[in-house]
Amino acid sequence: MADRHGDPGAGTGRVVRDEDWYGRELGPRDVYEGYTFYDLDWTEVVGEGAVFDGCVFSGVAFNASRHTGSAFLNCVFRGCSFFDARFEGCKAVGASFERTTFGLLAVDGGDWSFSALPGADLRRASFDGVRLREADLTGARLEGTVMTRCDLSGAALGGVRLAGADLRGSDLSALDPRTAEASGTRIDLDQAALLATALGYRVG
Repeated sequence: MADRHGDPGAGTGRVVRDEDWYGRELGPRDVYEGYTFYDLDWTEVVGEGAVFDGCVFSGVAFNASRHTGSAFLNCVFRGCSFFDARFEGCKAVGASFERTTFGLLAVDGGDWSFSALPGADLRRASFDGVRLREADLTGARLEGTVMTRCDLSGAALGGVRLAGADLRGSDLSALDPRTAEASGTRIDLDQAALLATALGYRVG
């Protein structure tokens, strides 16, 4: 294992605090396991194929950062900011987000299954073609959110607020329309039939 804070093979369980990573480029050789990052500036960081496994990010600013094919596996994000951050084909399986802001976050493809986003304010975020199987979105604010072609099978969606969201092409089999605020939500015909059936209607 190699990283930028130690010799190969010595990069586990370390603490990085108050560092300026502005504009840093991260690649496949950047592998961090069990690290804790406190109050770092990740503004405009560009990551391609970097790996973070079981890491904790506290007070980290990911603003305007770009990530392609990177992995954030079973990571915890506390008090972080993702303003205008972009993730393409990334993995955030098992990631947990607490007291985090997501303004203009854009996620294109990738696997965010089992991620925990309860109560998250995602009103200005967009997700397209993302795997979100069994993700916890309980009580999340998705008003106006674009969440198209996403796999939401098994996701926890109780009390989710969807007014004005665009959910076309997404798997809504886990959504109970009786518990969601969904005025003006955009869905396709197949989804409409599914939700009508969930409400006890006979379609056709």
